Formats: sequence, structure tokens, C-alpha cells
Amino acid sequence: MELRVLKYFLTVAREGSITGAANSLHLTQPTLSRQIQELEKELNQKLLIRGKYKVTLTPEGMILRKRAQEIIDMVEKTEAEFQSISDTVSGDIYIGCGETDSMKYIADVIKEIQTEYPNIKFHIHSGNAEDVTEKLDRGLLDFGLLIQPIDLTKYDNITMPEKDVWGIIIRKDDPLASKKTIKIGDLTGRPLLASRQISEKYSADSGFLDWFGDKFGELKISATYNLVYNAAIMVKAGIGIAVTLDKLVDTTSLNSELCFRPLEPKLESGLDIVWKKYQVFSPAAKVFLDRLQTTFKQSQVS
Repeated sequence: MELRVLKYFLTVAREGSITGAANSLHLTQPTLSRQIQELEKELNQKLLIRGKYKVTLTPEGMILRKRAQEIIDMVEKTEAEFQSISDTVSGDIYIGCGETDSMKYIADVIKEIQTEYPNIKFHIHSGNAEDVTEKLDRGLLDFGLLIQPIDLTKYDNITMPEKDVWGIIIRKDDPLASKKTIKIGDLTGRPLLASRQISEKYSADSGFLDWFGDKFGELKISATYNLVYNAAIMVKAGIGIAVTLDKLVDTTSLNSELCFRPLEPKLESGLDIVWKKYQVFSPAAKVFLDRLQTTFKQSQVS
């Protein structure tokens, strides 16, 4: 497979038509069609369902779209790293993170670095722990900011200076809003919106599930989410109560319909910024790592 042809395929997938993709690529339609057909022949799979006005991806085509994008991203990342090897430090740094207030510490470091090295560009990918670690392992991310507990077998890490507090987001007119803290009995029988991290899959290593103990099976989890912004919208709509971390949704302003109540007993989760062991960093990523180590070593001492 040639990178050029993979880019052609991704353009067809994005445009939804051979004609639109050909116009975007400045190719003739027959030329592009022939390239896609040769790709299908090479893979021995049908990638497109060709309709009268548009094309759709087959299941095999959807797999190739994901893999092709990962390949293109990796090639572009590698090219950028080599282009950045010069007297002036420049290049791209890729960071994956879950939703957390501790991102403010990373933002401060980024601001400092870009003041000194304006040619360094940062790319932030938001996702859950499974998504971020998968991309770390594939080399698509340089660093990941993850909520504990974390299996650090494959990673080096720096622990962040603060912990996030677990609780619930509810409407201000919910009866639970009158409480200062939320106990497990308050949640029994209520429809809950839970992040994907709070699931049976993580029961072996999740401090959150330890908090519920043998009562976890009695919870009524009516929906899961991976972005708390969307969960907040569902809470506003009266779908359920969102179990999440504090400071991710506006619950303090007068205009907010929502409020946050912490769990009792108090439950906190630490965070780590991680990277693969024995990783060879680009000059830009090395600058970022050095600054992280200096910044958070000082904060832990103080």
C-alpha cells in the first residue's frame, strides 16, 4: 500500500463520493476510481459500496479508514520530528488526557514553553484511559495524563500535585441538592450516568468501585459517557444523576442549573502524566519532559 493511495482512500471516505474526492484531490474521476479499485484488489476486500450519488464504507472499509488515519498520523509525526532537529527547537508534541481539573498544571507548562519556544506546537487529544493508553502504545501520543489507579508496568510517570474529588452532578431542584454530601444509600434506585471507567471491566483496580463495595450491583446505571459535557446535558434533561469528578462542569455560577455534591466517605483520585519506558523523544518533547520534571519536583518539595 502506498501512502498516496491511502490518502486518496481517506479523502473518498470523507467526501462520501468519488466525484467530490476527485475534485478535492485535483484528479480525474476515472483515475481515482482506478486507484481505489487497485487498493481493493491488493487487499482482496471490497472497501466501498458504490451508490448512484454517493459511496459508503463497507465494514472492511471502516477498518481501513481507522488504520489508514493512524498510519498517516504516524508518518506525519515522524516527519515533523526529523524536521525539528535543528539549532532552533521546534516540532509537535502530542498529549492525551482524560477530563480533569489538573489539566491546568499542564496548561501552565505549555504556556511557559511556547513563550520560550514559539515554534513548538501542542496537540491535545481527549479520551478515556483505554483510548489514551492505546494511542501511547502505538506511538501516536508522546504523553498521557491519566486518573489513578494506573498500571505503570510499561510507563514512566510524574504524579500531579493535586487529587480530583469524586461526587455527583444533579439539578438544583433535585432533592439530593439539599444534602452537603452523598452517601451510597442516596444513590440506590436512582438512574445514574457513569463514565466508562466506572464499569465492571475496571472492578479489579478501581478505587471507585471499592467505595461502593457489594452495593455496586444494586446501582441503576442507565447510561454511560466519556465526555462529562454531554453527561451534564443529560442531567439537565432529567435523565439521571452524573457520577463524575469535581470542577469539570459549571456548577457554581448563578445561571447554572446544576450543582455538585461530593461523596461521603470522601473519595479522591490522583493523576499521573505518563510516557512509554525507554522512549526516544524528539527535541521538542524532551524540552516538555524536562520542564515537567523541574516544575513538579519543585511543587512536591514545597
